[in-house]
Amino acid sequence: MNFKQNEKINQVTEKTLVVGMDIAKRTHFACFTDDRGRVLQKSFPVSQSHDGFEQFYQKILAALREHDKSEVIVGIEPTGHYWLNLAYFLEDLGISLVMTNPMHVKRSKELDDNLPTKHDRKDALVIARLVKDGRFSYPRILKDMEAELRAGSTFRSKLTEELGAVKNMMIRWLDRYFPEFTQVFPSFGKMALAVLECTPFPSDLHERQLEEVMTLYREVDGIKSPQKPKAMRLIEVAANSIGITEGRQMARYEITTLVQRYHQLEKKIDDITQQLVELVQTSVEYESLKTVPGLGDSTIVDLLAEIGSFSHYEDPRQLIKLAGLTLRENSSGQHKGQKRISKRGRRKLRALLFRVMMPMLRHNEAFRKLHEYYTNRSINPLRKKQSIVVLCGKLLKVLHGISTKHKAFDAQRMMRDIPSLVEAV
Repeated sequence: MNFKQNEKINQVTEKTLVVGMDIAKRTHFACFTDDRGRVLQKSFPVSQSHDGFEQFYQKILAALREHDKSEVIVGIEPTGHYWLNLAYFLEDLGISLVMTNPMHVKRSKELDDNLPTKHDRKDALVIARLVKDGRFSYPRILKDMEAELRAGSTFRSKLTEELGAVKNMMIRWLDRYFPEFTQVFPSFGKMALAVLECTPFPSDLHERQLEEVMTLYREVDGIKSPQKPKAMRLIEVAANSIGITEGRQMARYEITTLVQRYHQLEKKIDDITQQLVELVQTSVEYESLKTVPGLGDSTIVDLLAEIGSFSHYEDPRQLIKLAGLTLRENSSGQHKGQKRISKRGRRKLRALLFRVMMPMLRHNEAFRKLHEYYTNRSINPLRKKQSIVVLCGKLLKVLHGISTKHKAFDAQRMMRDIPSLVEAV
């Protein structure tokens, strides 16, 4: 839902019970006010449990009767993931849940008492008064496939981060015990992992014949034909290694464990990626998104996990704002400040768009020519990074258009939208 400020204010009427809640892990605090911000019930604790939620609902019903109200709106300040249980509980009851910006809460908490004091009871009242002024937004409660994609994509990101951490630990291990290893294997491919599994120390290769080493590597699953030149080079560098020779018993146990964990994480990431791709292929928007050159299945999964269905957004500018790509400036009088992106939005979505744009410029002719046009035009040429920011917003507009209209990507039509570009090319 996309409401303008006046429309949000109009939603809070004389018949509305405004509930402000400060969210915590175990005990929330709620405060009841009317449409003018007058306190109807001081802040009280709400336990993060089924009984606590039921008691909270009964207090809402009692307050509606006591103060002759017919509607209720609950406002929260999002705190991690602790608000989700309450959100689904209120969703089932048909009670409107809105969110206030944590920055707004922080900056407005001194308006009443002129003190920077912060505690849960005070924050609940501050949130309620922000809600009655229409300073809130509506969260998107994930359901069905959207919930599956978000959960799966988030878990895959965590596994990928862990894989990177394991890789760094392996590099640190090699720097100590076999620093010459990276001269032969700059990355951890199948054979590199096989070497670490069978002959991690230079001493394991000392005075061994090439064929003997090759036989060891062939016994590793997934290695049918080891690369003989690399094995030969590895034996050569091992002969003059400066690696540490002390503490090798525990070091061998360490590298064995790291290699096993590396294999395990790679398999888990592949498995969950396959499941997510199969899931996203059932969405109505997949066929349209798949027609965009440079947009792979894994990217589509992450994109829909962050955005949800494009049909939720009436205007692509909502997506640009969600990604934190709207421009901000700091100007006063004759001083004109430099414009920068606000970065007020979903950080993961913004990072995803920047990652997507690199292969997009290589494989998508329309975006490549747009990039060349923006950076080389005679009037107001953009720097490369500025052009990429603009193209990220353009990508969201294109994806919104083809998804909501169920059309295939048309590069020529996209370029025709800029007449000067057509003349240039």
